[in-house]
Amino acid sequence: MKYTVKVNKVRKNEGNLRGFATVVFGESFKITNIAILENSNGNLFVSMPRYRSNEVDEHNNFVFKDICNPITKEFRTELYDAIIEGYKNAGKENNELNTEKTEVEEPPFTVKVTPYEREGSNIKGLARIYLDDKFVINNVTLIQGKDNVFVAMPSYKTKQKDKDGKAVYKDICFPMTKEFREKLYGKIIIFYNNAKKKVYLELGRTLRSR
Repeated sequence: MKYTVKVNKVRKNEGNLRGFATVVFGESFKITNIAILENSNGNLFVSMPRYRSNEVDEHNNFVFKDICNPITKEFRTELYDAIIEGYKNAGKENNELNTEKTEVEEPPFTVKVTPYEREGSNIKGLARIYLDDKFVINNVTLIQGKDNVFVAMPSYKTKQKDKDGKAVYKDICFPMTKEFREKLYGKIIIFYNNAKKKVYLELGRTLRSR
């Protein structure tokens, strides 16, 4: 899978944070907010974007989980090495690492969708996106709009406000082109509708068997 890595160092040392990386797969899907951290031994390591789950550990602290991450050990090693190398080369004339980059392409993908129903919630489904069976994006949601269900990518709250004074959210990972967005979101909606029909059919069979 072709991808490009770009790294920016932080201007001031903020704890163990040393920089942020962006990865673009096939020039069609972008992952942002990848942190580059330094441990107590002075070694750099990569931390993917995370969210706070409802789970707690043995010390009653909330458990954080990756929003997106490499699936295989081999690709994780390859990608993280490329990000660390990008950090070391940041500030030089060319700090963008291209891996097998010859032309614009769309990464191969599959999706998995689970219908989600809870009274009072406008969230109707949860989805995962798998890029080339090497990288997974979690926490993709299907939300009931005024007329239709739409796809919402994982996002984070910024310090900005919109014209109505509400907080502005920005996507952490997202398709970059209109064509790939329509293809990706369209497939997620199709899988959602098919999964929902399957749930209703199974419910109907259960009720008839009683």
